Amino acid sequence: MGRERKRSWTRLGTALVVGLCVVGAVGGTSASGDPPPPSRTTLRAVFASFPDYMDPQLSYTGEGWTAMRDVYVPLLTFRHAEGKAGTEVVPGLAQSLPMITDGGRTYTLFLRPGLRYSDGTPVRASDFEYTVERMVKLYSGGLYFYTATIAGGERFEATGRGGISGIVSDNASGKIVIHLVEPTSYFPALLALPFAALVPRGTPNRDLSFDPPPATGPYEIVSSDPQGWDYARNPAWGAGNAAALPDLPGGSVDRIDVDVVRNPEAEVRRVIAGKADWMQNPPPPRLAANLRHRFGGTRLRSDRAPSTYYFWMNTKRPPFDDVRIRRAANFAVSPRALRRIYGGQLSPTHQILPPDLPGFERFNLYPYDMRKARRLAAAAHPRDRRITVWTDTESPNTEAGIYFAGQLRKIGFRVHLKIVSADSYFNVIGSRRTPNLDAGWSNWFMDYPHPDDFLRPLLYGGSILPFFNGNFAKIAVPGLDAKIAALSRKPLGPATERAYASLDRSYMKLAPWVPYGTRILTTFVSRAVDFDKVLFNPVFGAELTSFQFEDG
Repeated sequence: MGRERKRSWTRLGTALVVGLCVVGAVGGTSASGDPPPPSRTTLRAVFASFPDYMDPQLSYTGEGWTAMRDVYVPLLTFRHAEGKAGTEVVPGLAQSLPMITDGGRTYTLFLRPGLRYSDGTPVRASDFEYTVERMVKLYSGGLYFYTATIAGGERFEATGRGGISGIVSDNASGKIVIHLVEPTSYFPALLALPFAALVPRGTPNRDLSFDPPPATGPYEIVSSDPQGWDYARNPAWGAGNAAALPDLPGGSVDRIDVDVVRNPEAEVRRVIAGKADWMQNPPPPRLAANLRHRFGGTRLRSDRAPSTYYFWMNTKRPPFDDVRIRRAANFAVSPRALRRIYGGQLSPTHQILPPDLPGFERFNLYPYDMRKARRLAAAAHPRDRRITVWTDTESPNTEAGIYFAGQLRKIGFRVHLKIVSADSYFNVIGSRRTPNLDAGWSNWFMDYPHPDDFLRPLLYGGSILPFFNGNFAKIAVPGLDAKIAALSRKPLGPATERAYASLDRSYMKLAPWVPYGTRILTTFVSRAVDFDKVLFNPVFGAELTSFQFEDG
């Protein structure tokens, strides 16, 4: 799901006791005293921030993908399920999985007949080409998935004219043929990402976060602003889309109202009091243990999400253009200390690929060692010791950035900490116009279960973009780029996974990042929600269509 911002940290110490008392006081009302929702057909949710975008071609954060999963349906999709089953690619708007010919270079699909968007516009085969072209024109962070793999994609990216020659569609038959530059083993998963979710031809080529495009899924977004957004039933779903898409769930609630609540303790209080039915982000770490004790298994669950939390270092700017400084930074950071900052809601690691992903082999080239960190930094003797460290306003990411800045100071650098609103953070650090992008906090959540997803968007030279950039380290190593490209053509298997594990180690020797853990996410619901029915998908998080009330 790309990047996920999670609000979950406040100050420790004596405030811990106060916080637990707050939760206890709010939860002091007996279960039978929790006020019921005003309507059993309306789910009330709270998010810690507005997604990066509420536009399927632009969003590249977990909040956005969770929010739009059941609004915009791609040609293929991921099964609405938990665990490994939830990473299986299944037909979406397409009638079946693609027919693959020409040695893996040609994909043929047929659009299901009778589909319409929520505004009544018929869904056409040519909408797929328009959708990919729109993604390119918007300079989406996901465009490289498609321009680098589809024939003619890079030419269209460079010229913006003539369409994408590798996509051929026929509206009369619903046939869509996609020609690839070369075989790409994970291309079906790319067709299942929200970037490729169809929108009508003529959808404006601008950010539509506050006027979202028409929907094909069971819900449509009827209002959207920085304070929240609302869903209603998509009229096209009942009129024909549900019958055409019988394998996709339609959802149990008629409306979903989402409020952006930037105080995580206020979110917890709302859910405990029954004033909200679901909290999308994890609770504050200092309250997590108490909540697990009180509600674990009945209203709160924890799931390890395939993800990597890390600090990036700009390899093109001093002092991080010196690998010795980057290695010093790695030795200076303790993943265990960061686990405490995240209140135990983080599993420490010190490598790029996360556990549970094919190709993961645990190693640690930089065990915490401040003496070694200081020696390396001193030996490098950098002329420029001024560093700007970036992080966002959501706790505990803020505290993680503060920790990283403090560790860099301890090894001899003058550090300025820049804290940016979580709503715009990735847009700011992903723009070449932003000055002093030296180092900072980031994270990455699995888009699809393949190690390429953690390497190509984040470390491949071709993924360095002027805007919506995801390769914050700006690292480009031709030899490693070539290995990424070569491995993408091969199906996953023991030999391929060993090669990806070797790539992980090769990148960590260059130390463009300081990885520190994989995230443990929670689902916390009110007493009114049927907890056992809520599904946590490893790609999208909580499935909106799985929510239903106890009396529903």
